[in-house]
Amino acid sequence: MPLLVVERLAKRFPGGVWGVRDVSFTVEEGEVVGLIGPNGAGKSTTFRVIATLLRPTSGRVVVDGFDVVKSPHEVRRRVTFVPEEVGGYRYLTGRELLELLVTAYVRARGGGRAEAEEALEEAVRLSGLPERALDRRVGEYSKGMKRRLQVAWALAVRPRLALLDEPTSGLDVEASYEVRRMIRRYASSAGVTVLMSSHNMLEVEAVCDRVVLIRGGVVVDEGPPRELVERYGARNLEEAYMEAVRRRARPAAGQGG
Repeated sequence: MPLLVVERLAKRFPGGVWGVRDVSFTVEEGEVVGLIGPNGAGKSTTFRVIATLLRPTSGRVVVDGFDVVKSPHEVRRRVTFVPEEVGGYRYLTGRELLELLVTAYVRARGGGRAEAEEALEEAVRLSGLPERALDRRVGEYSKGMKRRLQVAWALAVRPRLALLDEPTSGLDVEASYEVRRMIRRYASSAGVTVLMSSHNMLEVEAVCDRVVLIRGGVVVDEGPPRELVERYGARNLEEAYMEAVRRRARPAAGQGG
């Protein structure tokens, strides 16, 4: 059974607004999968349902054999989630914030002090931040530095599934490169399964084993990036996405409109 199963997921908010309408995909253990689409496509809603922060209107989501509605506590013990907009305790140092996040997560899943200390050391290493930066308050950090802290702890605790919502959003070229490299290398070396989202389709070609294309709360296609590019006769994933959307919108034979 896949590590993550999302089946006919729909989420309707008060007022009749749909976050997602019909989303189905799976993630196998050890994969890095990208949920790809423009702003408003339904990526963040999907992530929040998987992370048990939102209750689905219909459909089914299962993480490591546990249903997000029936067994939310078990899901939370297996998942880390970095939302698109991350803050942090601005008066803590970078090292203190890492220690807080890592220790809270490890203890919540039943781990002890030794495991938490080992994960903290790994998070510090993964962040790539120098000692002088880690001893500064988070309120003094750039967005890129905050991002590196958040992604580092989410991977270092070795969850069954790391959910990274737009991990490079708003970052400059160098910061984006470092975050992408962190994700790819750690997923490969530690075997952490990653589901990440992005509206930048060109950058995920080098990071993701497979991508799920989403628009308007509906999956339009999925597959390995290179396979999708070839399927649509495109030059890159961005062009493949646009062609997939165009073909889906095309009326079926015999239909008007």
